[in-house]
Amino acid sequence: MRNTRNIKNNEVSERRGAAAEAKAALLKAYREAKEAAAPTLEAKQAEQIAVAEARRARQAERDAQKREEKRRLEAEAAEREAELAAAANAEEDARKAAEKNRIARVVEDEAARKAERDRRYANRKARQG
Repeated sequence: MRNTRNIKNNEVSERRGAAAEAKAALLKAYREAKEAAAPTLEAKQAEQIAVAEARRARQAERDAQKREEKRRLEAEAAEREAELAAAANAEEDARKAAEKNRIARVVEDEAARKAERDRRYANRKARQG
């Protein structure tokens, strides 16, 4: 019976040893592949960094264009507002000038009527007199 136990133990020991050797071989292969890929990995990382920097530069350029467009639109809006204010002021000035002219005409007409009345009165007094 002892023999059979040793045989079983030997089989388990052999299997464990084989598994450990396989695991070590896989680990060794992984490390070798990692070392072999290191230059490629560094190149990929450098490329990714360059792409990220280019992306940031393009984003900064787009942001600058957006800010410039916003400033331009604000300037145009301010210019339109100034033009509208100037037009409104001009219209107000024209309305005031027209009102002054109308008042001046009314005053002139009233003065002319008074002068005509006074002339008629003077003529009447001269005839009566």
